[in-house]
Amino acid sequence: MNAMKRVMLARDKNRPTSIKYITSIFSDFLELHGDRRFGDDKAVIGGIAYLGDIPVTVVGIEKGADVKEKVARNFGSAHPEGYRKALRLFRQAEKFNRPVVCFVDTSGAYCGIGAEERGQGQAIAENLMEMMALRVPVISILIGEGGSGGALALSVSNQVWMLENAVYSVITPEGCASILWKDASLSEKAAECLKLTSEHLMELGVIEKIIPETGFESVCNEIKTALSSAFSGMIGKAGAELAQERYLRFRKYK
Repeated sequence: MNAMKRVMLARDKNRPTSIKYITSIFSDFLELHGDRRFGDDKAVIGGIAYLGDIPVTVVGIEKGADVKEKVARNFGSAHPEGYRKALRLFRQAEKFNRPVVCFVDTSGAYCGIGAEERGQGQAIAENLMEMMALRVPVISILIGEGGSGGALALSVSNQVWMLENAVYSVITPEGCASILWKDASLSEKAAECLKLTSEHLMELGVIEKIIPETGFESVCNEIKTALSSAFSGMIGKAGAELAQERYLRFRKYK
């Protein structure tokens, strides 16, 4: 399957979103709202839950299931208050020593005037900096699109996993083609150049795990089992060691 077909699968309107994975994998999910600065961004959901008997903090970018919900959640394009809400939850997780799980599904952060006026770039940069130093285990899972800094703001983790048909890239194929060749119709060529599929990113060492898409229930079971196993090996580590491992993970990129 070529890269652009993977992009189309990642964008499929019937693809399960973050809230569906969260409610299927975790128990007793309690959503928490607001960034304590401006408002509550519905494009980012987060709260506390249980993974088996392990209390965790869960954060996800949510696109919405139907047209009304997609509009309310801005099609998964978060405002700065969404990233600040996520950061508030990360800090809370560190305070109470809870592992963090992030579900990523966005074409990119919202680039509207209001978002820029409220510090979109700063909010993303702050997440990148502070996630790198978190003293608790962090795992991010790309379940659909992983676009630009909007995705990276929830992906500075000890491990990054991808669903088989998810994509992860600095820019959309259409945007890349428009910049490089001034022609968005060359998006298929751009998709191949971007190396954005799970297989390419595994080869490049950008991700640690590919989750086969063999049905929603199977995917959820695979994620739940893998998270339990991964956290069992991380929870006993000192906070400084976890932060150092995360730092070294990103330093190895060429």
